[in-house]
Amino acid sequence: MIQRPIFINQLGSYKDTQLIKIVSGVRRCGKSTLLELFRQHLLENKVHQNQIIEINLEDADFRHLLDPFALHDYITAKLDPKKMNYIFLDEIQNVNNFEKAINSLFIRKNIDLYITGSNAFILSGELATFLSGRYVEIQLLPLSFKEYFSAFTGNKPLSRFYQDYILNSSFPYTLELAEKKDSKNQIRKYLDGIYNTILLKDIVTRKKVADTLMLESLVRFLFDNIGCETSTKKIADSMTSAGRKISVHTVENYISALTDSYIIYRLGRFDIKGKQHLKTGHKYYLVCPGLRYYLLGSQIKDEGRVLENVVFLELLRRGYDISYGKIENFEVDFIASKGDERLYYQVAYTCREQSTMERELRPLNIIRDHSSKFLLTMDDDPPAVYNGIRRINVLEWLLM
Repeated sequence: MIQRPIFINQLGSYKDTQLIKIVSGVRRCGKSTLLELFRQHLLENKVHQNQIIEINLEDADFRHLLDPFALHDYITAKLDPKKMNYIFLDEIQNVNNFEKAINSLFIRKNIDLYITGSNAFILSGELATFLSGRYVEIQLLPLSFKEYFSAFTGNKPLSRFYQDYILNSSFPYTLELAEKKDSKNQIRKYLDGIYNTILLKDIVTRKKVADTLMLESLVRFLFDNIGCETSTKKIADSMTSAGRKISVHTVENYISALTDSYIIYRLGRFDIKGKQHLKTGHKYYLVCPGLRYYLLGSQIKDEGRVLENVVFLELLRRGYDISYGKIENFEVDFIASKGDERLYYQVAYTCREQSTMERELRPLNIIRDHSSKFLLTMDDDPPAVYNGIRRINVLEWLLM
């Protein structure tokens, strides 16, 4: 089982607090496995097994607990009144009126509650309304490159592992499928199931989307244009000119549904000189580059933008607030902020040509504050510093 230390540490930081811990994320990113890993962590840190109650509400053995009062009574009967009890409820949305059980359990001082749900609509919509201010959300992502790499042994070059990572996808179960004889076909079928479940169950059904072909056209557009600055109007105009007439309002609704399901992330723009977030212009990134190759085909390369997508997800995992920057007429790929810390990143697949190096360094050189600045590339060259800007091999950075 692959360890997920970043997310284990996040859960651990809220242990024994009067907050419900909700693990959210795209389908099949490993939410149930994360709870299992955290239970192991508790057992290794002086929590006894009889203090832990775990219920997977998709398991037919617990079908009698799909009533909120039956669930409540089952749990309270098993509590140790003299110790803290750690309650893990997986797929909570299967319980009708689940908020009645959750609210009652929450008010008990000797309960530390951890729950998952199968999609973002439950977690960021209804549940947020029911629990208002009494929960913290841990957003889980598919495997990082470091987590993916840790699953293998052998002497393949890092660049080969990276190619497998972006083509086979970062969803945990694809690691098992990669060992099969017909691995490419099996991985493709698996990704097809994830993609169609997200679209049909999480979006079409819940949002009552009438034109599924239009939704798929928008998804293809966003997948094809990851890392490109755009607006909902530009998207609507581009799709209309390509023969798929769509309104700005519909684009906004569909994008909102896609971001709620964690398949797409929207990145805002920051004016570095004016020190303010701008309302116009956004970029979109995908939760897993493997889904892009699944949908558009592996011949769609765009290595630079795919690499940028991988870096974005890694900054997200590391807990940064992220935007992309504008300074004069130039763009900075990522501004990563955490507390008083601010970092600037440029991402380029290669900077071997002098003109490319100068183009990538130029916006960072214009920035006059004393924050750290980085240029991340796939070039297998020794690290270097240019006027305070650190150039690092991006794969080594991903493994840090």
